[in-house]
Amino acid sequence: MRGLFRALFGTSHGNSDRGRPEAIRRQTLAINARIILLLSAVFLPVALFLVARSELSAFVLALIGLATGAATLTLHNRGHFERAAEGQVQAVLVAGLFLTLADPGVVDFGLAVALLAPVQASLFTRSPAKKRAWAMLVVVVALGTLGSLDIIGLPAKFASGIGTIDVACFIMLALIVAYSGHRLNGAFEVYERGQINAYRHLIENVQDAVLRFGATGAVLFASKSAEKLFGCQRYELSGQGLFERLHILDRPQFMTAFAEANRDGSARAIEVRVRRDDPLPAQVPVYFWLEMALSPVIDDQRPGDRHEVVALLRDVTERRRQDQEMRDARRLAEDASNAKSRFLATMGHELRTPLNAIVGFSEMMTSGVVGELSGPHREYAEIIHQSGHHLLDVVNMLLDMSRIEAGKFELQTDAFEPGALIEPCFKMVDSLARQRKVRLMTDLPKALPMITGDERACRQVLINLLSNAIKFSNENAAVVVSMKRQGDYLNISVADRGIGMEADAVRRIGEPFFQANEGLNRRYEGTGLGLSIVKGLVDLHQGTMTAVSSPGDGTVVTVLLPLNGPETKKGETAEVTPLHKEPAPEQLPQWQDERRRAL
Repeated sequence: MRGLFRALFGTSHGNSDRGRPEAIRRQTLAINARIILLLSAVFLPVALFLVARSELSAFVLALIGLATGAATLTLHNRGHFERAAEGQVQAVLVAGLFLTLADPGVVDFGLAVALLAPVQASLFTRSPAKKRAWAMLVVVVALGTLGSLDIIGLPAKFASGIGTIDVACFIMLALIVAYSGHRLNGAFEVYERGQINAYRHLIENVQDAVLRFGATGAVLFASKSAEKLFGCQRYELSGQGLFERLHILDRPQFMTAFAEANRDGSARAIEVRVRRDDPLPAQVPVYFWLEMALSPVIDDQRPGDRHEVVALLRDVTERRRQDQEMRDARRLAEDASNAKSRFLATMGHELRTPLNAIVGFSEMMTSGVVGELSGPHREYAEIIHQSGHHLLDVVNMLLDMSRIEAGKFELQTDAFEPGALIEPCFKMVDSLARQRKVRLMTDLPKALPMITGDERACRQVLINLLSNAIKFSNENAAVVVSMKRQGDYLNISVADRGIGMEADAVRRIGEPFFQANEGLNRRYEGTGLGLSIVKGLVDLHQGTMTAVSSPGDGTVVTVLLPLNGPETKKGETAEVTPLHKEPAPEQLPQWQDERRRAL
């Protein structure tokens, strides 16, 4: 008995959210099942009494009610809400069909009962179930028509007292449907009122101002936040109040964007200047930049040539000021970088002439052309010669870097054999290798494909990689040059077993003037431009440069060059390849990204 009582009057699924229409619908569905079950149970003794008088209609309807109430309530308690709702609709159709076939009249209350099924389906079920309810109603009407023509029908004992029974059944079901409609309608009214209040509160208190334009372009509504944004009362923006505050130069842009949203139904976003009212009257109007997002309100049930438009407004004056400052800072940084490049190019050319003289005359002195020198004099001349060569190399690297940065390093592409680069490059660095006691080795396949590129630039790439590897190698170590085909690229790798680098230093490879061991007490001399020039030349060939290193294990620098050469003509290779800029603080993330791509 306790379980039956709980099934009839206990709580059901979804009741914890009573304010929502779906929860009210499910709760009403359970109440209807309990009402049907209760009325059928109360009517069952009367039906049994009528069975003794050979009147079976009441008993059949009581059984239909008991079965419907118990089955749909069980489905509801198990969470099968749609099946429970459709079961009640089908039960009404079955009851209507039974009453129609039991009553031989053409028009009776059986058809009226069946007509309540689509109404109930529209309240509780989804679209497929609604369509099935109308289809089954057509079947019931057809069968009822056949019954009125005496083609089909039920035995006479089912027709006894049918008039009173079908009226009572119709009234009971009509009251249930009316109660359900009233309850659901009230729930939807409360829900919609709550939604409207929530939206109104949101619009009135949102930080950005909200405007609603009518189909004619007049302002119909302005949120409370618009008063602070425009410095006026919201009613002053109604009609053409907003348009009159627009800067005269920005009015065409606003009209074009509004027309696209109003007529074409396209969302638009623009930035315009708008006058802000000053509490203290000033001689010069104060304008601010306003970001305006226009969104059309498209109502399919009210078609027309024009739509209402909702606008979301935001003050972007500070953002535009910051953007302008960033543009100015970038322009100043670019100007400074260009000035630096021009300075390096000019000074490089000015330094090369006296350095060539210093190197040439010091070489003449050490070779004895001007006569034999004493021991100290010869030592001093050799120091002058070596220092002059070092300075000349530095100047040449500075000139190469400035030409690459300025876009004046033109590639002269042609097909050549990449293996032919090895011997001349080894000769160029042989003296440095012997001085450092480093062995030069190669790892080449039997055949290498031809490559299209600037042979002079590729030779310089390999020389710089070899010089860098030799400089940072340990004594009696080996530097290995390997070449192989890798897809549509030529893989050139230079590996050493030197001091290696930390991960942070690897990520910065390719930056001008960067060395892993920086500071005044560094062990290895150099400008830090070798790999920067390599990166610039590889970028001109549309290749890539990567490095793998770890402290104590050495470094492997790999260059990938396209076999078919850069996808540009010879006259178009003078593109600016920025190796280094003096970025503003705001540009730091972009510069870090440039370093990441360099690896």
